[in-house]
Amino acid sequence: MSQIDNLPPLREVIAEHGLRAKKELGQNFLLDLNLTARIARVAGTLEGVRVIEVGPGPGGLTRALLAEGAREVIAIERDPRALPALAQIAEAYPGRLTVISGDAMEMDYSTLADGPTRIIANLPYNIATPLLTGWLTLDPWPSFFESLTLMFQREVAERICAKPGDDAYGRLGVLAGWRTEARIAFNVGRQAFVPPPNVTSAVVHLVPKPVGEDVTVKNLEHITRAAFGQRRKMVRQSLKAAGVPVDGLLAVAGLKGDERAEELPVEAFLAMARALPALRSQQQTSS
Repeated sequence: MSQIDNLPPLREVIAEHGLRAKKELGQNFLLDLNLTARIARVAGTLEGVRVIEVGPGPGGLTRALLAEGAREVIAIERDPRALPALAQIAEAYPGRLTVISGDAMEMDYSTLADGPTRIIANLPYNIATPLLTGWLTLDPWPSFFESLTLMFQREVAERICAKPGDDAYGRLGVLAGWRTEARIAFNVGRQAFVPPPNVTSAVVHLVPKPVGEDVTVKNLEHITRAAFGQRRKMVRQSLKAAGVPVDGLLAVAGLKGDERAEELPVEAFLAMARALPALRSQQQTSS
């Protein structure tokens, strides 16, 4: 493994600071600096870009982001054991690394943006999906970040990037498909991590795209929750959980009602979410 800077190899850093990965923190460390550099490059050129990183641990990806030319990295780390290792990186890259000791689930990420900003992270697996969902449901949209380049368990990555008809297609795929162009960049085998997780991982790259203001996150979530709540049933049956006349929902989406949720394009869910307020109003007027 080649070095990307003059800092010690990550195995030495981990040993020096006693950074045994903690399962309760969802930690799986990446030690191959060539691999972390590859992850950084998925996000494109980082010159002039501020990067927000969640869960840097001993700093393998942090070092790659800085070596690849990021103007500044804001690293959010909950584990105080990792702070001395990150301080060494900050010293090696003067003025370019800011470490925030805190809980990633409680951050207001928009306040960390400054000019071109991207989020790049090997996310702790126990908070990866809620973090992504939080970023994808921000308003106004497009949000403060230019892109998201994130590590997930392969199964979660497939759900994010799933298309209609895929077994993994569900609520997360609709949300990501609505607001982003999402793709799996590459897989990462278990052996790349310390300790090795039980599953293959994958790096996902998401780029926000403009969306209309006539669909709210709340209404789309209401529709997808109903539709996928009984995903093996025909949508005429599963959409009853939406609490509005099903015929109205089917009509605006151009559906017959015998389809299943995993077959429907994102636009069908958007059409139903768009119509939801008017259908509720009609229902209240007629009752």
